[in-house]
Amino acid sequence: MKLHLLLGLVCLAQASQDPESQGYPKGTRNTEDPKNVPLPPEEALKLLHVPEGFQATLFAAEPSVAQPISMAFDERGRLWVGECYSYESSAGPWNQPVRDRILIFEDQKGDGRFTSRKVFWDGARNLTAVLPGMGGVWACSTPNLLFIPDAGRKDAPDREPVVVLDGWNDGKIGHCVFNGLQWGPDGWLYGNQGIQGESKVGRPGQPEEERTRFNGGIWRYHPTRKIFEVVCEGTTNPWGLDWDDYGQAFFTNCVIGHLWHMIPGAHYERMYGKDFTPNTYGLLKACSDHFHYAGKDWTKSRAGAEHDALGGGHAHAGAMIYLGDNWPASYRNSILMVNIHGHRVNRDLLERRGSGYVGRHGPDFARSDDLWFRGLNLKYGPDGGVYLSDWSDVGECHDTNSVHRTSGRIYKITYGAPHAVKDLDLAKCTDLELAQYQLHPNDWYVRQARRLLQERHQAGVDLSGAHAALTRTLLEHPEVPRKLRALWALYSSGGLPDALLLKLLGHESEHLRAWAVRLLVDSRNPSEAACLAFVPMASQDPSPLVRLFLASALQRMPQASRWGVIEALAQHGEDADDPSIPLMIWYGTEPLVSSDLARASKLAADSKIPLLRQSIARRMSSGK
Repeated sequence: MKLHLLLGLVCLAQASQDPESQGYPKGTRNTEDPKNVPLPPEEALKLLHVPEGFQATLFAAEPSVAQPISMAFDERGRLWVGECYSYESSAGPWNQPVRDRILIFEDQKGDGRFTSRKVFWDGARNLTAVLPGMGGVWACSTPNLLFIPDAGRKDAPDREPVVVLDGWNDGKIGHCVFNGLQWGPDGWLYGNQGIQGESKVGRPGQPEEERTRFNGGIWRYHPTRKIFEVVCEGTTNPWGLDWDDYGQAFFTNCVIGHLWHMIPGAHYERMYGKDFTPNTYGLLKACSDHFHYAGKDWTKSRAGAEHDALGGGHAHAGAMIYLGDNWPASYRNSILMVNIHGHRVNRDLLERRGSGYVGRHGPDFARSDDLWFRGLNLKYGPDGGVYLSDWSDVGECHDTNSVHRTSGRIYKITYGAPHAVKDLDLAKCTDLELAQYQLHPNDWYVRQARRLLQERHQAGVDLSGAHAALTRTLLEHPEVPRKLRALWALYSSGGLPDALLLKLLGHESEHLRAWAVRLLVDSRNPSEAACLAFVPMASQDPSPLVRLFLASALQRMPQASRWGVIEALAQHGEDADDPSIPLMIWYGTEPLVSSDLARASKLAADSKIPLLRQSIARRMSSGK
């Protein structure tokens, strides 16, 4: 008791100091009750429990970092951290608005603790995500998606940030803001969006009628083609997105289900409200077979033993599918997520079911007995160790009046002791070396190398040698995940001709066939040869996963080219009870019904999928 009293007095004394004198941004003020102070970081570390064989270290803590809302790596293995001091009001209850920052941390010793720290930029507002790549740093800064140029990699902006897209969240700042920037395997920039504050996304100055309305789900933006699009819609507040070894994406959410299989063109269940696509008639559900709280009354899921036994609560963030090479192999391809109310890291086991996946309840990976623990992000790094950020406060996402802005921690969790990865800079690698990194057991290297190849392609570098090596991997490597990595690297770096994709439509692996379908329609302008090839494929392919990808592709095909694929998919009676395929077929069919009532009627009569028959009849009778 005396020790805790002493620690509390020490922390109270520290909290009473002027935050600016400790290196926090100008205007930083704690609005939390002064009597509430966090444990010292080293004491909090002792309360973080990890499985036997694992070790947790304190990578960084206040005053070196505070309010860590986002983390990402660069090709040098350095950790970029976004600090959000401005949460949640646009001005705050203090006299002068505070600015958010982007920091760069590096561990040169390899002992799990940072050795150098830089401030990259301190002019952000409403910062929720940072991600290096493509000659600079991308940032979610409501209402703007920013690109901060740093072409010379000198760790300082070349000039003022460029507003790439604006109109996010209707300018309103809350816990459902857009967030979670990630580079997808296809070379697109992906992110999340919550249901509060409707977004009208477009280029600066773009008329409202040309903007994309969006109020929940997953979006993406191509960094060189300058294209924005909604990938899928629905859920509540997705805050975490990642891909497995086969390129299947999953995202985490709050309240109505914590795990979702990301299917392009899908419309998912919502906590409330409707998306902007008419006549969906049905919505896809979460892919988890369990909740992390008792029952469905989420408003009462913040405490109590009944929730503790199931996983801790309804709010989740920081999805990470572990593909590193430090943890035991049993963790690979399982998804971990922070449970905010439960002060822990949940783990779901991803298993195939029908056309997609089911997330089964695995044992919780980590737990903190520190009541201030508010985890937000999980990232594995170049040594395979995982970084876990802690917002560190007694409030949560709905707490807007009392925020402790001078606290925050980042932990590193390794199996065994951490070790150094010295002189790391993948940007110094040759093109061929970057191609070879697609075979690395740690997907950190795979993703960084793939992005660098994409950057070199956009800079006009001749990648013919790397493309030849990647093509050999794609065609000759015995392991499907390595083939897929080569496929994605070829596609994102401009080395994948349609002829090879068409050939892959007949590959023995369902994953290669499915991804060939997806990439052939990626531009929304598939060739006539691709559209024709999809018809017999939809009729004959034995894989429900491939049929799901074909159903998803419908919305990216010319309407006149969809009929044959739809009619073939509708003959698979075995898909009638699949949780995803019937609805995905319908979403691609709906725009066709009113344009050809006779063919739609025949489709309904011949279909072996009841939901498709019923939806066509409903659409025809609606008179709209």
